[in-house]
Amino acid sequence: MLRKMGEAVARVARKVNETVESSSDTLDLADCKLVSFPICIYKVLRNVSDQIHLITLANNELKSLTSKFMTTFHQLRELRLEGNYLYRLPNEVSSLQHLRAIDLSRNQFQDFPEQLTTLPALETINLEDNEIVDVPVEKLAAMPALRVINLRLNPLSAEVRVIGPPLIKFDMLVSPEDTQAPPP
Repeated sequence: MLRKMGEAVARVARKVNETVESSSDTLDLADCKLVSFPICIYKVLRNVSDQIHLITLANNELKSLTSKFMTTFHQLRELRLEGNYLYRLPNEVSSLQHLRAIDLSRNQFQDFPEQLTTLPALETINLEDNEIVDVPVEKLAAMPALRVINLRLNPLSAEVRVIGPPLIKFDMLVSPEDTQAPPP
């Protein structure tokens, strides 16, 4: 077990070093068995954090992200967090004013993360395969750049399912009622 943990730590260190050395705009820490975002990474990336536009933390074991994560990487354009154990986002997600796409699929959201509705550049929200029943349709409709929201495999209320044009000007992807994820 210690060997596997050591391999995971080495993998994270290697990926972070690759980002710094190549001055990349991408930090990919997918499939690294992370239970939290390592604090030491903030120091290592402090000189390049403004140029990072894509962070992938997919398929880890994250239960939350800190406000420091959101404020440090405020220049993000895309954030991929699918396949974790997230159930909420910190309020500081509102500092991601340049974010265009966020993938929160296959997490544990029961409530729609309403902080996302304050992001002016957000075009795509993926919340597929969570436990969301209701969405703030009026707030979503007021988002200037929103083009697509994926809510497939969520136990959405009947009221949400029937909403369509002209109330909303974006594509809202939902599953047919008979293919909803079974209740836990």
